[in-house]
Amino acid sequence: MSSDRTLVADVMSSPLETIAKDATVRDAAEQMREQDINGLFVRVSEGGIVTQTDVVQVVADSDDPTAVTVGDVMTAPVESVKTTVEIGEAAQMMTTYEIKHLPVIDRHRDYVGMISSTDITEALA
Repeated sequence: MSSDRTLVADVMSSPLETIAKDATVRDAAEQMREQDINGLFVRVSEGGIVTQTDVVQVVADSDDPTAVTVGDVMTAPVESVKTTVEIGEAAQMMTTYEIKHLPVIDRHRDYVGMISSTDITEALA
């Protein structure tokens, strides 16, 4: 695929996998493992995300993943990208913001999916 014609909508993961802010980090880790994904969207007013990196940080800090909530470790607010954006622009956003995941919004500004650096890499392969 050519990055100048491939849109975020063409390669994003959908439907958007979500988790509650009050879920535990262990719950998030189990959901990511079961769904074979690296990040979950957290439905909060400003939008949030919890990733495998957040889970690993909890463990590395010797914190109890059954006592720490997603809300404690999530990143919020998050940058987002529209479905109609070309993947090269999404990749540039990830580089600029030093992130690996972008929640995807449609023309109504509803969250509809997630695009990761892995999705972009696979699309360009």
